Amino acid sequence: MCIILCTQLSFGQNDGNSTTDVKKIFDQFMEYRHQNNVDQAMETLNKAANIAESNEDTKLLLDTYHQYSRLFLEEGDRDTAMDYWNIASLLLKDTSYSYGQAFHLYLEAAIRYDEGNNFQALKQLEESRKLSNNRNLTNNILLLEASIYTNIEKYDDAIKNLHALIVNSDDKERAFLATRANLQLADISVKLDDLEEGVIHSKAALELAQKHGFAKEIREAFEALAKIYEANENFEQSLFYARGLAQIKDSIFNLQKARLESDTAEKIRYDHLMNEMNKLQAKNEELSESKNRSEITAILTSAFLTIISLLAVSLFRNNQIKLKTNDLLYTKNKELELARDAAVSAMEAKTNFLSTVTHELRTPLYAVTGLTHLLLEENPADHQKEHLKSLKFSGEYLLNFINDILQINKIDADKLEPLNIEFKLHKVLDDVVESLQQNAHEKKTELILDYDPTIPKKLLGDPIKLSQIFMNLVGNALKFTKNGKVEVIAKMLKKEEDSAKLYFEVRDNGIGISEDQQKNIFESFEQGSIQINREYGGTGLGLTIVKSLLGLFGSTIHLESELGQGSSFYFEMDIDYEAKEGEDISFELNPEEFQFKGLHVLVVEDNKINQVITKKMLTKKEITCDIANNGNEAIDLAKNNRYDAILMDIHMPGISGEEATRQIRKFDPNIPIIALTAISLDDSLDSFYEAGCNDVVTKPFKPEVFYQKIGENIFRRKMEGSV
Repeated sequence: MCIILCTQLSFGQNDGNSTTDVKKIFDQFMEYRHQNNVDQAMETLNKAANIAESNEDTKLLLDTYHQYSRLFLEEGDRDTAMDYWNIASLLLKDTSYSYGQAFHLYLEAAIRYDEGNNFQALKQLEESRKLSNNRNLTNNILLLEASIYTNIEKYDDAIKNLHALIVNSDDKERAFLATRANLQLADISVKLDDLEEGVIHSKAALELAQKHGFAKEIREAFEALAKIYEANENFEQSLFYARGLAQIKDSIFNLQKARLESDTAEKIRYDHLMNEMNKLQAKNEELSESKNRSEITAILTSAFLTIISLLAVSLFRNNQIKLKTNDLLYTKNKELELARDAAVSAMEAKTNFLSTVTHELRTPLYAVTGLTHLLLEENPADHQKEHLKSLKFSGEYLLNFINDILQINKIDADKLEPLNIEFKLHKVLDDVVESLQQNAHEKKTELILDYDPTIPKKLLGDPIKLSQIFMNLVGNALKFTKNGKVEVIAKMLKKEEDSAKLYFEVRDNGIGISEDQQKNIFESFEQGSIQINREYGGTGLGLTIVKSLLGLFGSTIHLESELGQGSSFYFEMDIDYEAKEGEDISFELNPEEFQFKGLHVLVVEDNKINQVITKKMLTKKEITCDIANNGNEAIDLAKNNRYDAILMDIHMPGISGEEATRQIRKFDPNIPIIALTAISLDDSLDSFYEAGCNDVVTKPFKPEVFYQKIGENIFRRKMEGSV
């Protein structure tokens, strides 16, 4: 575990020279700490503490106590670390210091991690991140987060953090953070049975540690390499590093260092205790001087001391009672902490279970929907066509249900965050209305979009989640409306310099909702009544999702309805917009413009059934393809062949689709890569795009969406190139 000194310190009332001196002291402390010279690091911190005391600088004293706590925690003295952390807690109560509060939470996360409470530690880190954007603190949060993710076997998240730290731009700890990141990556590589990668990261860590004199990291790198080579049956190299490790451990320097560090720690604790005693002695002498000034004062002092003595006896008795009460409270608090940890673990287990189930259901469902589509394309007999259409409907219904459960699960686990990208609201709403027109025709219902033209063309927000909100609201309205009308309304309420308040409404004249049913209509699995559920179908999750998604935007859904008269769902939303709108260059393409014939693509998929289905769907459009069974094969094929696009599965054994994409981008930054994934709870669309994917299609997908994405990404790129 690594808790690093953060450099953005406040020096309170120090003058210019003192501030410079303190900065030099903390820079020196950081150097000693990196080199594992703990005794000199403690002595250096003691200088900072003395300056803080003499200048009565509470913030500097708080920073110093934080570093003592961190240092003792790293040396395995948790009790002393907690003592300094508790003193810092008292100082923070009377001090307004956001960075100090952020570092305090970071230290608490490190303590929780040391106890084994991983999820509590993650929560404290998230709170710390909100209070300060200091680069050094952020980097150290990433490092501690990676350790926690490794503990709970979220290796992809840990690797993502550590790769960011390897190329960090920290002006104080760039090399040290990169060294620690390489050591952790080596450990993860061994856990994933990728010994070759483990050697690469261990050697990178050793090179950096030797260059900068990081003593502890040199020892860890030697130890890691000895173990990896032994596991790889390269005993010659293993013996070489084992001997180097033995020399480091047996050196006279380390024996003297251990004794000196112990003496230094005791001396500093003794000095702090003597400092407090000296303060008390000074106050006592001050009182004694005032006593000698007059006999009356002496008499009053004696009387006062007598009263104090009586109070002390009473206080002693009360203190005994208080100690017993504290013991009881401590026991109860421990019980509550255990219960809280159990509840957090249970919630995490439930979340992971639902995520795994919904993800695993998508793979066989892809086979069901894909094969059904292919059979319908092969001109089946009329009696077969009816059964296949029923099968297709059932598959799509099941897919919608799985999507709803996954969405609710992500909301419960706080995995959803709104994007802030440029988009066209009119296009979002128009696409929703157009995609649901077929449903409207089947219900003989008119579906209308009433859009205010004064709304700015380019807004900044999350078009995907807005689309989900309206798909659910309009789909719900169509479900309960026959031979009627559904209106989607978007109006401008107020427009300011760079933000607009918009009003949205989805109105229908369907069966309506009774007043009693309206109270619970936004709860999960609520549809008003069992009869409604049986007659109209659905999961009862759509409105719950709408309510939760609007909560991400700080908005609230409202409902007005009357039985037999219809319903109106409406809400307001503040959305930023681009004040200066540049000239649009349209790259919109119609499916008719796609010339699929002659295209050659690479399909990366480990599931054999999915390989067959995807290949047949491509063959329908006269597209040829090569198949890669895993990420390593994909990298080799992409390096040695020319493809028009790559269809990349994300979840595969060995290296993931994200990592394979990163590797391909190193030698081919331009080829369109489309992620095909049965997206799970821990997946993030942002991470796919950051890895280098151009687009994402979730499995099981509709064929028309599949072809549209392939066409857009291949032919739009060509159009943009020509422009």
